[in-house]
Amino acid sequence: MTALAEGRLRKAIMTIRSRRETVTFKHPFRIRGIDRLLPAGSYKVITDEEMIEGLSFAAFRRVATMIIIPAETGRAVEMISIGSVDLSDAQGIDASAPDD
Repeated sequence: MTALAEGRLRKAIMTIRSRRETVTFKHPFRIRGIDRLLPAGSYKVITDEEMIEGLSFAAFRRVATMIIIPAETGRAVEMISIGSVDLSDAQGIDASAPDD
């Protein structure tokens, strides 16, 4: 492989990483973009980030946030794309809601 081809290949490769975390809601909640009330419980959240090129240190920017929720019927699950701010807002509302 020539140096030119190798340089092009290096530029074409984007470094993506996925972070997985579990978030817990104490109360039923809503997230913008999901048209139904979700039950209280623990949910897996996946965040994809891509490396910002050209810096002297490793830095990443968020490119997608997804949450795994139960399907409306049956035992299936769905992975839904959501906004990270919308998730944060829902967590804040849940944390400030009074416990019954």
